[in-house]
Amino acid sequence: MGTRSSFLLDVLMTEFGESIKRDPAAFRRKFRKMATSPFAFYRGSACLFYADMAGAFADGSYLDGPTSRVWIHGDLHAENFGTYMNASGELVFNVNDFDEAYVGPYVWDLKRFAASVALLGYAKALSDDSISMLVTDFAGAYLVELSAIAAGGDDAIGSLTLATTSGTLHRVLQRARLSTRVALLDVETVIEDYDRRFSLLEGREPVDEPTRQAVLEAFADYLTTLPVPGSPVEHVVKDVALRKGVGIGSAGLPSYNLLLEGRSQALENDVILYMKQAAVPAVARHVTDERVASYFRHQGHRTAESQRALQAYADPWLGYTTLGGVGQLVAEVSPYSADLDWDDVNEPDELRSIVQDLGRAVARMHSVADDDSSHDLVDFSTEEAIVGVIGDDRAGFVGMLVDFAHRYGAQARDDHQRFVDLFRNGRLPGV
Repeated sequence: MGTRSSFLLDVLMTEFGESIKRDPAAFRRKFRKMATSPFAFYRGSACLFYADMAGAFADGSYLDGPTSRVWIHGDLHAENFGTYMNASGELVFNVNDFDEAYVGPYVWDLKRFAASVALLGYAKALSDDSISMLVTDFAGAYLVELSAIAAGGDDAIGSLTLATTSGTLHRVLQRARLSTRVALLDVETVIEDYDRRFSLLEGREPVDEPTRQAVLEAFADYLTTLPVPGSPVEHVVKDVALRKGVGIGSAGLPSYNLLLEGRSQALENDVILYMKQAAVPAVARHVTDERVASYFRHQGHRTAESQRALQAYADPWLGYTTLGGVGQLVAEVSPYSADLDWDDVNEPDELRSIVQDLGRAVARMHSVADDDSSHDLVDFSTEEAIVGVIGDDRAGFVGMLVDFAHRYGAQARDDHQRFVDLFRNGRLPGV
């Protein structure tokens, strides 16, 4: 086994070894999904990416003390964007899935996204020049929007909404607008004896009474973490169910669904929440900063606070709790969630428009979690710090991201093949 294969194996086992022991079947499913393509492998192996950011691909360019401690998404790839209904009742297209969020170098977010664009472009048989153009467009839009925010915001485009988007992203938002709470409830629940309960779908099962009581106690604690308290009716729990096998990144982590009465006793406004165990983010292994680590009570607190920091007007149901002494993230299963399907987007012009919009979204994300927010972990203007550290060398900054995208895209394709060979030949212990 070569040096890189050994390194890959060590990183994966350090990250997942204990979890594999708890639920090997879940990791067999996760690894089968990761084996399907280089992009799927990249999605599921953030731990390897950050090991490289701190090791073989370490680079201090366009970084200083402050910009090395910016609130980052932590898993910023092309498929971690979608729609949500914000606390102001507005449909927004933005970054989602904050499970890996932490505080670290802002360029790690940009590099992770740039490499994902290279992998996506390669899978669509785009030329290297076309991939370079897409990364250039993303980086350029990021810089223009961030500079506009730093200058006072008058020229910033702001959130990606029905009013500020066109083309593909506008259609995604329109599709989300057609969604209804009743349609979600019709899929997820059944009505028996004049009230709703969860339907038993694949991957979801009822819980026993001790588990139900433990979840209800955790729910009561969660209610104290909500920024705006709801009405007593709103917080009546009608049913609890266990979820299994949720998402490529959540293998082996238990998750519960809770069915709530909603704002009235009418059946059409019932609310579904998820309560899932939060894990240590991959990036935290490589940001050894006690001030950051000690800021969070547990991983559920970290995930919820990171989402609130990075996502302006976040989900009003977003909160955290503990269950069995382990941190949990709690949020709504939103009826208004729609993802961008990259399979439907293949023409370079359409792709360029999308990555430019995503560049603006990332700039906005990096800018909101700073001294102007309700959090004091990052206590300086991130947009001013990032714009300042890049200075007049915008061309060099964009070129650095383009070069990285090609180099790491090639590395990820090579690593994917190594991973497949390790997996199919039984070299991944425990699975």
